[in-house]
Amino acid sequence: MGVKEKKSKQANSNQQQHQNGHFSPFKFAKLVDPDASWDKDQLGDVLHWIRQIVALLCGLIWGAIPLIGGIWFVIFLVISSAIIYGYYAMLLKVDEEDFGGHGALLQEGLFASITLFLLAWTLVYSLGHF
Repeated sequence: MGVKEKKSKQANSNQQQHQNGHFSPFKFAKLVDPDASWDKDQLGDVLHWIRQIVALLCGLIWGAIPLIGGIWFVIFLVISSAIIYGYYAMLLKVDEEDFGGHGALLQEGLFASITLFLLAWTLVYSLGHF
């Protein structure tokens, strides 16, 4: 069996694994491609992880500065939601009705990000300023 035959056989095997749902191929270029096609799970996962990154960064910054008060919690929610909205509506230009509307997309990862934000904010604030 030649090298080309082995590569072809391996590629077919990988395609079967992708089709069977064991793992899906993902290219980072897709994250900023407005022409890319998204299924509901893929877009939900991307929005979830973007929101988690924003939550962690905001929590670390809020705790390090140190910021206190409920207004900063509201500001985090506005920033996080604006980034998510800007990402799916302006950068990717997806039709939100195909994914359950704005409400469903804006809620993706929201509660987990609130938890992560509050944990990071409280931990950094407490460790750094007490």
